[in-house]
Amino acid sequence: MAALNCSHVSRIAALSHPKLSQAVHREECTQCFDNQDLPAGIDLCLTCFNGACPRLHAQIHVQKSNHPFTLNIHRVPNPNSTSRDDNEPPAKMAKLAIQEEPSEHEKYQFITTIKCWMCEPVQGLPVPEAAQDAKVDALIEACISSLSSARQSEVKAWEEEILPCEHTLTLEQHSSGPIADSGLAHCADCHLPANLWLCLTCGNLGCGRQQLGGLEGNGHGLKHFEATGHRVAVKLGTITPEGDADVYCYACDDTKEDPNIATHLDAFGIHIHSLKKTEKSITELQIEQNLSYEFSLTSHSGEAFEPVHGPGLTGLANLGNSCYIASILQTIFSLPAFQKRYFSQSSNNQFDPTHAQECTYALPAECVECQMRKVADGLLSGRYAIPVQPPPKPSETNTQISSDPPSPPPPVFQAGIRPMTFKSLIGANHAEFSTMRQQDAEEFFGHLLSIIRRDSKRRGIPLASDQDATRVFEFGTEQKIKCNVCGRVRYRIDEMDRVGVAVPAVPLPDPDPPITDKSTSTEAPKNKEYKPVSLQTCIDSVFLSKEPLEYTCPGGCGSVIAIKQSRFASFPDILVIHAKKFELVNWVPTKLDIPVILPENDTLVFGDQYLGTGLQSGEVELPDDAGGGGQRKSALPPVNEALLADMEGMGFPRVRCEKALRATGNTGLEAAMEWVFAHMDDADIDVPETGGGGGGGGGGKPEPPADMVAMLADMGFTDKQAKKALRETASNMERAVEWLFSHPDDNGEDDGGDPSSSSAAPATTQNTEIRGSKEVPAQFVLKAFVSHRGPSVHTGHYVAHVKVPTSENQQGEWVLFNDEKVVRADEESVNELKPLAYLYVFERVGIRA
Repeated sequence: MAALNCSHVSRIAALSHPKLSQAVHREECTQCFDNQDLPAGIDLCLTCFNGACPRLHAQIHVQKSNHPFTLNIHRVPNPNSTSRDDNEPPAKMAKLAIQEEPSEHEKYQFITTIKCWMCEPVQGLPVPEAAQDAKVDALIEACISSLSSARQSEVKAWEEEILPCEHTLTLEQHSSGPIADSGLAHCADCHLPANLWLCLTCGNLGCGRQQLGGLEGNGHGLKHFEATGHRVAVKLGTITPEGDADVYCYACDDTKEDPNIATHLDAFGIHIHSLKKTEKSITELQIEQNLSYEFSLTSHSGEAFEPVHGPGLTGLANLGNSCYIASILQTIFSLPAFQKRYFSQSSNNQFDPTHAQECTYALPAECVECQMRKVADGLLSGRYAIPVQPPPKPSETNTQISSDPPSPPPPVFQAGIRPMTFKSLIGANHAEFSTMRQQDAEEFFGHLLSIIRRDSKRRGIPLASDQDATRVFEFGTEQKIKCNVCGRVRYRIDEMDRVGVAVPAVPLPDPDPPITDKSTSTEAPKNKEYKPVSLQTCIDSVFLSKEPLEYTCPGGCGSVIAIKQSRFASFPDILVIHAKKFELVNWVPTKLDIPVILPENDTLVFGDQYLGTGLQSGEVELPDDAGGGGQRKSALPPVNEALLADMEGMGFPRVRCEKALRATGNTGLEAAMEWVFAHMDDADIDVPETGGGGGGGGGGKPEPPADMVAMLADMGFTDKQAKKALRETASNMERAVEWLFSHPDDNGEDDGGDPSSSSAAPATTQNTEIRGSKEVPAQFVLKAFVSHRGPSVHTGHYVAHVKVPTSENQQGEWVLFNDEKVVRADEESVNELKPLAYLYVFERVGIRA
């Protein structure tokens, strides 16, 4: 080893301190879950502030970056600290804000050592003389006191940006004068004394909607808006002297900021300086509900489930409403394709460093491949599935004489790995997944697949190759439309990675009828019970039924009733089924606990009747053009004018109404409203549809913006591909990327807008390469399911049950992944939760791993 007299101290002293906006990865390695609390600590690069484990990744980072100085940080609990033991699983946050906590320096001591990798290029040489330099001491203190990258991500994610809208900024008030105290005591239309919303236009007091798992309300505030058009209301009891309050705009259907809340309240004789917050805000109520939904970890006999540990049995600590992420990660990394793709190990059973050495990103925290490998290593290696003994309770440390038998020791769980870097990267720039609010697990699953495919495209990995783990979900669906007048047909193949099935809600008779006078009732309504539905029935309604559809026949028949029929064009290796169990209650999508009955032995079998056949002998295809002259006419189906008028009368914009009615085939008002609510966040929700028959060239569509074309070209696509994708998606950047990934073989050659181009026609089974298998019968066995408890997908709690093979049982046994708690589940509890699952993951029998 080199001499201890390092000659590079002056270079260390000249290094810059981390900036306030700079991520400092001092808590854990960016490529594995080794952290600063382990004896070896973390080596923090003093040039770019990347964190790396001394075990493996520190040396790789130094060799790649040529950054020669690191600060080793080892954190140990301060023996004088009285704060909660950090070995306890962290509680979910109870507010949408970062709470005041004891200083990290009060809770911990930091043992630091600067290493010089120029003196010792393999392990780094400790530099004791560095502590004698004041500038180096200041650099060390700046690194330790900086906001860590994990904390920065947490703060940013929990800061919900609530902005004013045009309605709060241009609010006009009717002169009403002071409101008597008695007028602020209860709803003007019923006797509810809480959940009261004051109309800032006229001073009417109405109760809010009943939601959030038991918050009472009859929706009179909403009814006041529908009757008067007064859009903005404030929730009494949430107003603070500083001007904070829950302000809601019914026109925007969202929480908004009122910059002039003090002035607007003064008009009614309410002075904010004398007010005190007495009720929880909507956000606090929502997170409180999330905290209250827990899945039992005991059997029906009262025995605690057995905690399990080891490879493939590692928990994921809850970062704050992150259970939707944990349930999806546990599910996909139980699949052989993801294990093989992201958890390759070297011969000595250590993590294979090949990608870490070859990664082109300056910081691994910004690389999707690095973070997927990091999560795989964390979940599958078993290194972090270590039981954490809880500290003894005070009563257990004293000798007591008691006749009671000693209570059994509590189950010993893991601390779980904390995928904060993964969450920060995957959710970056996404309106929902970048926050700490509860999100929909099925939507996150789709988002994660898109991110992985996008990264594969950037790295030059062919989609649907052995290097693409997402290929196991891919299959095709064949849609056939037949005109009832001319009898001609049109086929189209859609590429899919999951199946959504509607679960019909048939309420069972209530043995105890509810009180009919809601204005005097103070009891929360009981949860409805619904008639069980067979999963096979739900699937058959998608793939075996024939659906009438209002349609403009391109063959010249005009407006007709066509028959639409869907079939599998191919079967995936892994079939993901999304059980849709929702209804609209006061315009709020509410999740229903409808039992879904799985087939015998949890096995689905699809025969010939489920497989599409393509164009058959004797069938005549509908033409692509509706007229001639080479000009493609609009193929947009008509909308039901009566339904359109009803929706516009309810305040929905016309473009959204038209899109909803076309998407739902004019089947009814409720279906169209559900479509609108489900697509509220679509970037092109207010962009009018242009028709064009789908699929092809310019067709009169405007030229895409040059900057967007350049951005897509930078991702490796050609200008022709980029322009076509943007035209097909109304110049929506995110949808254009998704379009390109779902059309990997489309080279954009119809760029000139030639409607006669063959690629402008809808894809058929004759000329399209379909991913998946066409072999029948196709047999699938349940591998995992994701369950949800709570009134909507945005509240409550998600867990995953996975069938994990063991040495004793290769067919596997059920394991419950409930955040950091990983337990062996008994058959009785599994059979109770399976019918109420939200996502079902089936594995095709006989496929290769």
